[in-house]
Amino acid sequence: MASTMRKVSLRNLAAHKVRLALTVLAVLLGTSFVAGSLVFTGTMSSAFNGIFDKVAVGVDAQITPRNNGSGGFAGRSQTLGIPDSVISQLQQDRQQLHIAKIEPAYTGAVAIAKKDGSALQSGGAPSVGVAWTPPEQAINPHAERIVSGHAPQGPTQVALNDSAAKKAHLSVGDTTKLVVANGTGKPMQVTIVGISKSVADTTGYVQVSFQKATAERLFSDGSHASSVSISAQPGTSSDQLVAQLKAKFPQYKIETGAQVRKDAKAAINGFLQVFNYILLAFAGIGLVVGTFLIYNTFSMIVAQRVRELALLRSIGASKRQISRSVLLEALVIGLVGGLVGLGVGIGIAAGLKALLSASGSGLPSSSLVIGPTPVIACLVVGVVVTTISAWFPARRASKVSPVEAMREGQTDGQSSILVRTIIGLVFAVFGIVLIAGAAASKGGGGPAGLVGLGGVLLVIAIVLAGPAISRPVIRLVGFLARPFGKIGQLARTNAVRNPRRTAATAFSLTLGLMLVAVIGTMGSSLKGSIEQAVKSDITGDLIVSPQNTAALPTGVGQDVRSVQGVGTVVQMLNMLDATGNGKSVNGAVGVSGDLASVFKYTMIQGSSTIHPEGMLISDKMAKDDGWKVGQTIGLTTKAGTSAQVPITGIYKANTFSSGALVGISAYDKLVPAQLRSTNVVIINVAQGAKVSTVENRVGLAMKDYLTVRVQTKEQFANSNASSINQLLVVLYGMLGLALVIAVLGIINTLALSVVERRREIGMLRAVGMARAQVRRMIYVESILIALFGALLGMVVGVVIGWALVKTFEPVLTGIHPIIPWGTVVFTLIAAAVVGLLAALWPGIRAARTKPLEAIADV
Repeated sequence: MASTMRKVSLRNLAAHKVRLALTVLAVLLGTSFVAGSLVFTGTMSSAFNGIFDKVAVGVDAQITPRNNGSGGFAGRSQTLGIPDSVISQLQQDRQQLHIAKIEPAYTGAVAIAKKDGSALQSGGAPSVGVAWTPPEQAINPHAERIVSGHAPQGPTQVALNDSAAKKAHLSVGDTTKLVVANGTGKPMQVTIVGISKSVADTTGYVQVSFQKATAERLFSDGSHASSVSISAQPGTSSDQLVAQLKAKFPQYKIETGAQVRKDAKAAINGFLQVFNYILLAFAGIGLVVGTFLIYNTFSMIVAQRVRELALLRSIGASKRQISRSVLLEALVIGLVGGLVGLGVGIGIAAGLKALLSASGSGLPSSSLVIGPTPVIACLVVGVVVTTISAWFPARRASKVSPVEAMREGQTDGQSSILVRTIIGLVFAVFGIVLIAGAAASKGGGGPAGLVGLGGVLLVIAIVLAGPAISRPVIRLVGFLARPFGKIGQLARTNAVRNPRRTAATAFSLTLGLMLVAVIGTMGSSLKGSIEQAVKSDITGDLIVSPQNTAALPTGVGQDVRSVQGVGTVVQMLNMLDATGNGKSVNGAVGVSGDLASVFKYTMIQGSSTIHPEGMLISDKMAKDDGWKVGQTIGLTTKAGTSAQVPITGIYKANTFSSGALVGISAYDKLVPAQLRSTNVVIINVAQGAKVSTVENRVGLAMKDYLTVRVQTKEQFANSNASSINQLLVVLYGMLGLALVIAVLGIINTLALSVVERRREIGMLRAVGMARAQVRRMIYVESILIALFGALLGMVVGVVIGWALVKTFEPVLTGIHPIIPWGTVVFTLIAAAVVGLLAALWPGIRAARTKPLEAIADV
């Protein structure tokens, strides 16, 4: 009998190819995203590891400053580096320490122009200037080699790495512009005298090699190196050398070359792991939605096969065999879906890699790496998800009584939904209480987590109480069916007749659109808050800011001031990480000029004028640190510089600033010249000057800085909004997976319901309903179900998004919830269109039902 049941299961799958294909598609969509994310991150990890395996080769010890921060173009050092005195001491003690070679490094972030004069974009990869080390002096002579031309020999000569040279269309003999990100320098003209090959070369990576003396002048104060690499004499191990150096220089970070490579790999793998978690989160969403689609499909399959299963029971099949029969079908579907999903996932990974490479992302190029993890994950996830989804229908199938075979009508298997509705309402109450409590709290990570937990409880409530909610909601939107007369009435009746099926069908759409609403609400709140703040708080006419980089040299301020028609100029400068009286000073900026003339901020105490030797602090900072006006704070930066800075006023924290505003004289004491950089310059045009004319003049003056953009405050607000919109598009695109599965769910359910209601449709056709009317009935029913799912998802999603923004208010000063009404209306209209499109094939299939055959079918 067991063998017979297996044959029945397999033949049942083969006999319903369309149903099989739709269910397998639901599985593969979820598993393919899992496979794609694992293959992509595995490939990137392997590519980066291959690069870092070549870094610090031959280096036995490397000395770097402790607590070295980052920022700027591609990584701005927060410290002066290693003093020349340490290098001199190493030279003196090289025999005692068994040192073979000492190689100081001088490096900093740069931007270089392409042949057409525009900035060469690295796509997120480093764009750095380094000191050229001749092979005979280098610890690793193969780290960088000249493949064309010669090494730089003068202050304006450089060598450019091969991949960057090709991308910039530069060759030996060409002259171009170059900008050093930090310091007081201005753009300089350089000549390409050599093309180099570097072990760190990747797609997008830019390495400009200077003569050592030039690099030392550009990237240091003349008495520090960025880092120092050391090789040991034969017979001395790396560990021995590092131990000796640590004992001699305990104030610095000293590692073996192997540890340097390991740390570099750990850092990039940590980033890739975060990226992987994001991809897997969206894969999880797809799997959850797919789980309900599979569950719904198997539930309907069982309902349709009541007679078949009952007949099997009547000829001797046991309850366990019936249950196993359904689970066997699920197992086959899970295996097929997992295997196909793996193939599709590999294609997704390849497509994502090609897309990022084409967009100039700066990621390294390499062949796809398909390890055992994605293969096992796809098969396990596909089988487990499908089997779990089918378990409840299988359990229900095993309870079918043989007497059901003698019944003329089919049972719908519907039981009372009262108990599950009550349980669902309890979950909803707890979820709402958590969300409301978190929104009313002081904000932070804890309350945001409570909102997330409340959202999970609301999703569970929707699953449980969805059938009960579907009836009143569909009756509410049922007015849309009135223009269709009796056909519309029949469609509305069909939609509420089987609330379990309706709720399960709509849930896929509900979950997908709920996440769209959460992201949309957060995005519109952030975007709207910034736009409002720019328009209300910035009073300046023009804003000069970096484009595709984090900072600019300080020279931009002087050049802007010299432009005809420019009046007031305020330069905001990046501060180094610092501590004040033992407390961390976050969000501090240096200010050159009268900030109150171009920016509106509310003073709580003291004068709005920023004294050159003093600083203003926000009310948030004053409260957190307990600082007061008149108090002098001893600020110490990571560079080791310090200054006594008095607090001259307290202002109300706003969208753009919630930290310390440091006067220019105090800033100059705290930040060494080569570590200074500009964040933004705000300009008021001179009286009588035309803003558009001055904008063009400033743009021409800033052209040589390569990565500068000059905007009005309206343009500045729009560019910030555009950045947020780009992020939202990516997130919406990833959520599209869940929506695709939701559409498939509606198609699948309607197609199966057409089969289930074949006799009913045949009767309607027999009493005179035309084929067009049958199609119209299915279309309207689908639209009503889609609108129910969309309404439920949008309402819950907006509530969760609103609460999340409320929890961010104390952390992100100036942000407030803004409901994206445009997105809500568009989504509801789109849901109706989706419902219509999803019903096209089931509607056509229903219209082709032959009345006499359907009525005679038993």
